[in-house]
Amino acid sequence: MDVEHIEIREHLRRHPPFAHLPIERLNTIATAVEIAYFRAGSDILVSNADIHDLHYIRSGTVDIYRRNGALYNRLGEGEIFGQLSLMTGKKVRFPARAVEDSLLYFIPETLFHELFAEDEHFADFVELEDRIRLRKAGVLQSSNNDLKTTRVGKLIKRVPSTVAATDSVQTAAVIMLEKGVGAILVTVNGQADGIHPPIEHHDILGVVTETDLCQKVIAQRLDLHTPVQAVMSDQVVTIDEDQYLFEALLLMLKHHISYLPALRRLRLIGVIDMADIISYESQSSLFVVRNILTQEHLEGLRQLSPDVRASFCRMVNEDANARMVGSAVAMIGRTFKQRLLELGEQRLGAPPVPYCFLALGSMARDEQLMLTDQDNALVLSDDFDPQQHDEYFQALATFVCDGLAELGYSYCKGGVMATNAQWRQPLAVWKQYFTRWINQPKPEALLNSSIFFDLDGVYGDTAMAVELQQLIAQQASQAPHFLGCLAFNAQSRTPPLGFFNQFVVETSGSQRDSLNIKRRGSAPMVDVIRVHALASASLAQNSFLRLDDISAAGFLTAGMTADLRDALEFITMAHIRHQAARLESGQEADNYINPEMLTRFDRRNLKAAFQVLANAQKFLKYRYRPQ
Repeated sequence: MDVEHIEIREHLRRHPPFAHLPIERLNTIATAVEIAYFRAGSDILVSNADIHDLHYIRSGTVDIYRRNGALYNRLGEGEIFGQLSLMTGKKVRFPARAVEDSLLYFIPETLFHELFAEDEHFADFVELEDRIRLRKAGVLQSSNNDLKTTRVGKLIKRVPSTVAATDSVQTAAVIMLEKGVGAILVTVNGQADGIHPPIEHHDILGVVTETDLCQKVIAQRLDLHTPVQAVMSDQVVTIDEDQYLFEALLLMLKHHISYLPALRRLRLIGVIDMADIISYESQSSLFVVRNILTQEHLEGLRQLSPDVRASFCRMVNEDANARMVGSAVAMIGRTFKQRLLELGEQRLGAPPVPYCFLALGSMARDEQLMLTDQDNALVLSDDFDPQQHDEYFQALATFVCDGLAELGYSYCKGGVMATNAQWRQPLAVWKQYFTRWINQPKPEALLNSSIFFDLDGVYGDTAMAVELQQLIAQQASQAPHFLGCLAFNAQSRTPPLGFFNQFVVETSGSQRDSLNIKRRGSAPMVDVIRVHALASASLAQNSFLRLDDISAAGFLTAGMTADLRDALEFITMAHIRHQAARLESGQEADNYINPEMLTRFDRRNLKAAFQVLANAQKFLKYRYRPQ
């Protein structure tokens, strides 16, 4: 070897992941290296460009950026970059620029892949480095959609306008006109001029909007001295200033509202409305839900199906994480249901008694993807009389379920739909169902529990859904025998790993060489998390939020919770990316992934995620036992 190659070798051996490599391997790397010099301010890697080398900093400083221009990391002597693109086989994701004059070593792609495949220490280092960075990035991983990276507080520009409950509707209208706002908050000690001391969240009594004034005051010819308490909407949904605009949008669409009081440390700081979000980010793919709400016929809803698929693919291409995609797709499904129920009521007339339409399963958990059937149910007021009222609700359920089938949500093969009289019952009957399933955990009861204990109110008197959630949390957490039986069931679907940690795939048929990532991956992971969530009396439905409650209750260590979270994220994102790829190629979405079609990096991490699931299932055996 010449002196130059020896100098390269000696520098490499002082820094990980090269420090542990044998001298022969280092000699090979040193002789294959190409050297490049970059002046301060010059681009080293450009977004979406091809990359064929691992970049090693011999001297100087390099800044790594996200595609939106935000600084991602600053690297110095002995550090590497470009490994994520090499591992995933994709183009440059994080651009790089020299901060100062820098000298780089380029290690060829073929040599990088040899090291990654043959040397476990090297593979662990480059893989762990990027996984740590990705975990730290969290929801900020999205770089092209500001709804997912901008916090609510950024849009709060002025002091909120408030009135007291006893102030007149005329006073409220005058303030709204003077301030140029479309809504005013009603508070315990509100002042007509909008100036106030700090207001606690529990002092917000309601909101009066321009729509309220038009529909409840002008149209009804109310006296202008009528107190605002008589016309305000008392459904107050708040949001914290540190939450994202994405979350604000979902809350508005979920609750059919256009205004959200924003809080800082549980004190009111302002109001954010739909117009704020639209003006800030009018191109968001999630605005498809607004189009759903404007449709007057089923045919109009059906024509939105291509938009739904397109919005899903855009979110994936914008690097949205699993929770964002699942929440958005579930919100689209909820909105379809809400609009169908509204259209059904227009056709059938007002409901004879109050009701709540339930979403079950992945939609209730905000974890829905593109291939799903419909699981739903009806909770009816205890004033329900089958002889007088069931004809109406059967017709409404049929209209909604048939409509959902037209929109691509296939009928549930198990009959878990509101068209089934068993799942169209008064609140008291539902409480009896749930109590019996918990107290007598027979096989059918356990199956029903795994379906119905993930529930959320979509439309109507959603307080009935909250009552059921509270009953489940209270009773299940105090039923060790039920939890033991449910835990036993949660171990029945094992991850597809065989001897020597190899994937177990289908050996025949149309899905040969593939595995069902939902049936053998995400679904059993959800089952495991549900058991711990019920034991900890969590009211959360989303699996990621349930993990927060499980950790806070001490049922799992912070490390175990983090492993489950990362594994669920990786499995779900593999599923999501697979479905998006099929849709973009003109095929129908499905749940079957061929591991050989994944990159080496993704195969390695998918196996690691499945191993986390396997370990979590084993832990259930010791944590919960039938009595």
